[in-house]
Amino acid sequence: MKIELRNISKSFGSRVVLQDVCLQEDVTSLAIIGPSGAGKSTLLRIIGGLLAPDDGELLVEGKPVDFAEKQLPAYRKKIGFVFQSKGLFEHMTAFENVTLPLVYTLGKSKEEAAAIADQLLVRFGLAEEKAKYPWQLSGGQQQRIAIARAVAMSPALLLLDEPTSALDPEYSAEVLDLLGDLQKTGMRTIVVTHEMGFAKNAC
Repeated sequence: MKIELRNISKSFGSRVVLQDVCLQEDVTSLAIIGPSGAGKSTLLRIIGGLLAPDDGELLVEGKPVDFAEKQLPAYRKKIGFVFQSKGLFEHMTAFENVTLPLVYTLGKSKEEAAAIADQLLVRFGLAEEKAKYPWQLSGGQQQRIAIARAVAMSPALLLLDEPTSALDPEYSAEVLDLLGDLQKTGMRTIVVTHEMGFAKNAC
């Protein structure tokens, strides 16, 4: 997927987070690295259409992204997003977390959504956890559920914001293995991280 950033800038009040960021890349697997507070997550949210830049332009496959709120839902449907933590709905089971956006965002029937969710949960080794709530799952399992939910939407691009920052090494390895499996199927990914080892292995 061809992504181009042209002089992207973003400030929050008097704090300049991004200034004239430029990139032109045909993305397959890309890591955005840097220390805490460097603006990595802000940049990822702009690429994902969750945050509008103050200045500059984002182009995907040569077409400018329109950050007008009426235009963004169509763009966001093409992007999968996995947040750093607390990305799951706590009052819903793992199964419900995966099926919800399929029904209410893509308009699929509950039967079709259930079939997709069951297939992904089996593929990601989570079939036995489908009826559990987030608080009943390990950190690694929660992140795999979050990735399953994003992948269920069949996105053109998967964005992951510090997916292992709150995880023990064992669970980080689970997420990395899953990410590698997805990349082998052709899933295009951008990962934000400050862990150099994870960045190297994820790309």
